[in-house]
Order: sequence, then structure tokens, then C-alpha cells
Amino acid sequence: MKRILVTGAGGAPSTNFVRSLRVSPEKFYLVGTDADPYYLCRAETDAKYLVPKVADSTFLLTIKRIIKKERIDFIHIQNDTEVAWFSKHRKAVPARLFLPNDAVVRTCQDKFLSFSAWEKAHLPVPKTLPLHKPSDLTTAFRELGKPLWLRNIHGAAGNGSLKTDNLKQAKAWIDFHAGWGHFTAASYLSPTSVTWMSIWHEGKLVVAQGRKRLYWEMSKVAPSGITGVTGAGVTIRDKIVDTIAQKAIRAIDPTPHGLYGVDLTYDKKGLPNPTEINIGRFFTTHHFFTAAGLNMPYMYVQLAYGQKPTLPKRRINPLPPGLVWIRGMDFLPILTSIKKI
Repeated sequence: MKRILVTGAGGAPSTNFVRSLRVSPEKFYLVGTDADPYYLCRAETDAKYLVPKVADSTFLLTIKRIIKKERIDFIHIQNDTEVAWFSKHRKAVPARLFLPNDAVVRTCQDKFLSFSAWEKAHLPVPKTLPLHKPSDLTTAFRELGKPLWLRNIHGAAGNGSLKTDNLKQAKAWIDFHAGWGHFTAASYLSPTSVTWMSIWHEGKLVVAQGRKRLYWEMSKVAPSGITGVTGAGVTIRDKIVDTIAQKAIRAIDPTPHGLYGVDLTYDKKGLPNPTEINIGRFFTTHHFFTAAGLNMPYMYVQLAYGQKPTLPKRRINPLPPGLVWIRGMDFLPILTSIKKI
């Protein structure tokens, strides 16, 4: 039986990963870790361990002890902070990982470095400027026009994002976040976005599925309207999205290996622009695909163990378009379709 360590086990992304493996044709022994004692109580793993945060000097020793005690074969990470840490310390961790090289991880987790790679590759991207000082903000309004899209170059769930056409508001926002030096300003595109979730192995695309977000859950509580919590998503088949997403990945990593979730936002011409790659992890609601018949976590685990997964005949967008996953706090998610809605 495969023995897998799942980090951030009390969070929704890791829970969806665990649930996907639970419905696979294979049994797993799953060990969960989390730095939050309350979240840890929610974990659906066979064993649970409270661990320090990755910034703590005892984190590596703690992980090593758990790996040894539980005889862990493989580690799956489901949040950006821990992806970065495990990528950097991969040689010190006595268990297998399924990650691209560390330079790729660092580039994907830096939105300005990603933008620079895509601009160099002549992909459609919103013009973006780094904000090191207040005068850069003035320049951004002059060169990019209104409204601007402000965001932190690091982090998920719309970290630090704000749509604004007011210079004073923009400056106050970045001051509040102590954001000079790690915020950017970009031309605002549109509220319509898609995610292209893909698994790669040694440079070859294994399987990929596109999903369009219909709305953000609890969007009213976020100044930008983006909470990082998808309320409903729908499966899509869009050859333009497929092409641009693959080009966005290869512009950063010529030999992709692992998980690449490309977020794209449509511009005013209706063209999807890559805005970030969620590297080394699945997007939160990937159990949607599992429930619809595409268990990407199981395929990913098989590949990590050197096995050949059973793949769908159609490798890109094997799920039919129009399937909808509706979710919300304290509700079981619902799999339905646009037609039924």
C-alpha cells in the first residue's frame, strides 16, 4: 500500500486531493500535516500531525520524523508556501516528490517573472509594471490608463489585488500592504477567467482539462471581488485556451514535469491572457473533475510512483463541456450541468 504524506491537510485543496484518492480503485494510507490545530481536526487522512510553519527552524526535523515513523513513500504539497519550501529543500527530504526544478517553481510563484517570460515569448499579456516607489504608480496610470489592476507578485487567492482608477486610493492600498517592491500594476482585463489544469511527465503532456469560473464565492467581502474561492465552475473546450496555456508553460519550463495550473483572464478582444501558473499543486476544486470522471490526482500519484496510469482517449479536455460544480460554505458540492441549471 502506498503511504503518502499530504501537507496542509485541513485545507480545502488537500481535502479534495484526499477525497479523489479515496474514490480511486487503489487503497492508500494517507498521513496529514497542518500548522493549524483547528484545520488539522478537519483533515480526512488516516493519521494527523501538527507541525510548525515552514519558517520554523524545526520544520525539516519534524517532517523527517514523520516520514520515518509513518514510512512515507511520497509527499504531495497543496499550498504555495510549502511548495516553495519542499522545492528548495528537496535533497534533504527523504521521500519522493513530483515537482519541476526549483528555478521553474520560483519563476511561477513570482507573477512579475512569469509576466516577463510570457512577454518575451510574445504571448498575449496585460502590460505590467513593477511598483518600487510612489512615482512608479503615477507612471503606471499614465502609461497603462484606467482602471489599474494592483496585486502582490507572490501569493494566491487574489493576494493584495485591487481594481482602481484612483491614484490616492492605489497609493494608500500599497502603503497599507507595505507593498512597494513586491506589487505590480497592470492593465485591467475583465472579470472572466479560466483555469487549465494539466499534468506533465518529463516534457510530455499527460492530461489537461479546462474550467471556466462562473463566479467567486463570497465576492462581496473582497475589495477586488476576488476571494480565491470558486463558487461555481464549468468545464470548457477551447482550442485557443489550450494553445496559449501550453505556450505559457513552455515559455517558463521547456521540459514540464508535474502539475501546472494556468490561470488565464480574457481581455477586451476576447483573447485569454495567462496571469499566473499555480505550480506543483492542484487548484482547489479539482475534486470537480474527479466527480465528473477524470481523477487527475490518481493519475498524478501513479506517475509519481513510476506507473503508467489509465488515460482517457482524449488527452486535452476529456470531460464534456457544460458540466458545472457548485459549492459554498457548509454545503456539499453539487455536480450538475448548464442545461439542467
